Amino acid sequence: MASAELKAETAVAEAPAEPVVLIDPTGRVQEPEGGAYHWGTGRRKNAVARVRVRLGTGEFQVNGKPVKEYFTRVMDMESCMGPLRTLKVRKKVDVVVDTFGGGVTGQSGAVRMGLGRALLRLYPDALSALRADGHMSRDPRMVERKKYGHHKARRGQQWGKR
Repeated sequence: MASAELKAETAVAEAPAEPVVLIDPTGRVQEPEGGAYHWGTGRRKNAVARVRVRLGTGEFQVNGKPVKEYFTRVMDMESCMGPLRTLKVRKKVDVVVDTFGGGVTGQSGAVRMGLGRALLRLYPDALSALRADGHMSRDPRMVERKKYGHHKARRGQQWGKR
């Protein structure tokens, strides 16, 4: 009985350790020259976001406003902050976003994708972490087009017998 427990403990101890990816400013960072930014473009529905990232103090602006003023719904703000939370660099980078088109939820999804792309340029080792949390994938869902003879995309005309 004791030998079985000893074998189980040694089997766990002999398992190879997974490589640790450094996703931190103390690790591998591609610093842009001259205080410039790393760019990333994100899209969702009809919204487009141009995201600029550089090492800094944690300032996050969207269209000239703080992110909490621009995205008032918690769901939209959490979606924007997703890549920063994944890499744990919320207070280490400054983010400036220009976004247009679509609605608020589409813009927050576009910011999420653009921020993921910009952070990937700043932290080249972060691809697996960002991809695992879904920050690098474009959401392919779009509004269905209106069809001829229908009121909306699927709503047909009302039929009355008399």
